[in-house]
Amino acid sequence: MTDVIRVDDPADPRLADYVGLTDSSLRTSLEAAHGLFVAEGEKVIRRAVGAGYPVRSLLVTPDRMAGLADLAGTCACPVYVTPHDVAERITGYRVHRGALASMARRPLPGVGEVVAGHSRILVLEDLVDHGNVGAIFRCAAALGVGAVVLAPRCADPLYRRAVKVSMGAVFAIPYARMADWYGGLAGLRAAGFRLLALVPEQSATALDRVAPLAAAGRAALMVGSEGDGLSSRWLHEADESVCIPMNPHAMALGVDSLNAVAAAAVACYALMRGAG
Repeated sequence: MTDVIRVDDPADPRLADYVGLTDSSLRTSLEAAHGLFVAEGEKVIRRAVGAGYPVRSLLVTPDRMAGLADLAGTCACPVYVTPHDVAERITGYRVHRGALASMARRPLPGVGEVVAGHSRILVLEDLVDHGNVGAIFRCAAALGVGAVVLAPRCADPLYRRAVKVSMGAVFAIPYARMADWYGGLAGLRAAGFRLLALVPEQSATALDRVAPLAAAGRAALMVGSEGDGLSSRWLHEADESVCIPMNPHAMALGVDSLNAVAAAAVACYALMRGAG
């Protein structure tokens, strides 16, 4: 039976998994050390449970307890019920959705295992903004991309903000993290992927021309960070640089590119149109 426990003390050690959720440095070290991540909101929590992530505990405000009663009744974990003001003091912010879950992480599979059987994948290099990573996962899942490969320095898809922004899409699409940034792309090429570097330069090949040509093969779309884009190393390793054609009138007004999330969404759509 699940234990439903009323907690009014924000310093209660049983709530350590939820302390300082807005402190990224603290959370990065704490979550890595304890093999956990935090899911926020009933919908996201249910998606995490449905994807097979074990629940360590639930932190719920009284007004949200009824909506999670079935989940609280089946998960083999303690359910801590605490007032909104206490939840805010624990986490560092107003928990508007009234429900948090501490989930156990699972070992990440290798890159080869994740990309096997997929013809279209995303490869993210050094995107350090958790919100951007979560949003790109949501785009990839919505548009049918098979898998996501992360460079070693990419933000954690299971960080609370990434999970929240993705609306649980990080649980729906398989992903892996490269162990070797310098030589990691060679493994994808050896697996038969054509490496396409997404760049803002309009001199690159337009994506709508690339997708039909790549229809019969495997394609890996490489997306770089918001400010710097792809590194010179990865640009050199790419088989082809591709761009999203921009409207000339927009360019005349100084709008010469999209942000990383919008660009990834448009590029994923174009790439999937040519999927075999």
